Amino acid sequence: MKKALCLFAIVASLAACSGPKGMVKIEPPQEDSVEYELIVFDSGFETWYMLQNSPARYRSQQYYENWNRQYVSEWNYLATQPRRRSFFESIIGYEPGVDYGFELNHKLFYYFQYVEHVLRIPILPNGPSGVIY
Repeated sequence: MKKALCLFAIVASLAACSGPKGMVKIEPPQEDSVEYELIVFDSGFETWYMLQNSPARYRSQQYYENWNRQYVSEWNYLATQPRRRSFFESIIGYEPGVDYGFELNHKLFYYFQYVEHVLRIPILPNGPSGVIY
């Protein structure tokens, strides 16, 4: 178990040091958990997200789910395009019928905002308006 954790830490460190890549993964709940986990392989995102994460700016889970469906659909399309693969490396496994909960939907939505507004990589041409950064 300790070896597996060390190996994961090394791989995660290498991924974080290799520059920003469009790598985001949704992990299913563990046996003793009921929550999904969002793993983002961009070291700058977590700091930026903590600065943006204000309950005063929260919207409904449905709001985030609606935007996330659109973003994931476009992201996955871009990941299949040869010219765009350098950033959009992985397909995001976001299933519309699954209840991922407020926290994951909120964080995923803000990851897309981070990509578009901080990294300046367009995903949706007509994304949400009025989002504060």
